[in-house]
Amino acid sequence: MQGHQIFYRTIGNGRPVVLIHGFGEESNVWENQIELLKDKFQLIIPELPGSGHSEIIADMSIDGMAEVIHFIIQHEKIEQCIVIGHSMGGYITLAFAEKYQEYLSAFGLFHSTAYPDNEEKKEVRRKGIEFIKEKGPFEFLRTSIPNQFSPITKKQNPDLVDEFIDGLRNFSADVLVSYYEAMIKRPDRTKVLKKATAPVLFVMGEHDNAVPLQDVLKQCHLPEKSYIHILYQSGHLGMLEEAEKSNRILEKFLLGI
Repeated sequence: MQGHQIFYRTIGNGRPVVLIHGFGEESNVWENQIELLKDKFQLIIPELPGSGHSEIIADMSIDGMAEVIHFIIQHEKIEQCIVIGHSMGGYITLAFAEKYQEYLSAFGLFHSTAYPDNEEKKEVRRKGIEFIKEKGPFEFLRTSIPNQFSPITKKQNPDLVDEFIDGLRNFSADVLVSYYEAMIKRPDRTKVLKKATAPVLFVMGEHDNAVPLQDVLKQCHLPEKSYIHILYQSGHLGMLEEAEKSNRILEKFLLGI
């Protein structure tokens, strides 16, 4: 794309489904879901610019990364698909839906929100940027990622937390800073939900500190048709923390569209 290498996987056959990972993640965050869904759907799993094997692009805004998703869909000659985004991937999904609604038969927000950052959240991200610049990207992720898991997960499955963190050694400081700046600058996209005629999936974690449950519940009524699920033992990473339940939710939603 525009001279930059963008990596993505296509797995399986059937109705196309795009799975977009979030901040400080790679596409393997969806591995549990890929294993279940690959026999029923054509899965398109991108590495966002700066993650995995994908190169950083000139426009690292949320809208710029939505254009990458558009490029992939065009490259695959897909006329309509379902897009599911986790966290920052959900922000990208909403930006895509705002501009390219005609491509969507449905979309989903997995631990994500249409609300912009409030001033408190922006300040937290700015402090995060300073931490990244001072102590490095992995030290930042090693310190911050445990807070994305629920207390239940950290107590009952600490190896999952350690294994996830250990896989995050390949991010550069510039990339993580770009992601944070993109999230700080993103606009309110509740109007996208209000205008959505395609079904919208909301998956929330009861213990999510990054995208609080109550904030997401306030916007679930906005689309014409919403599917709402709460993961009661999860923080911000329900696809890992409650993998089987997340699988059932996604499968039922995707098969019902």
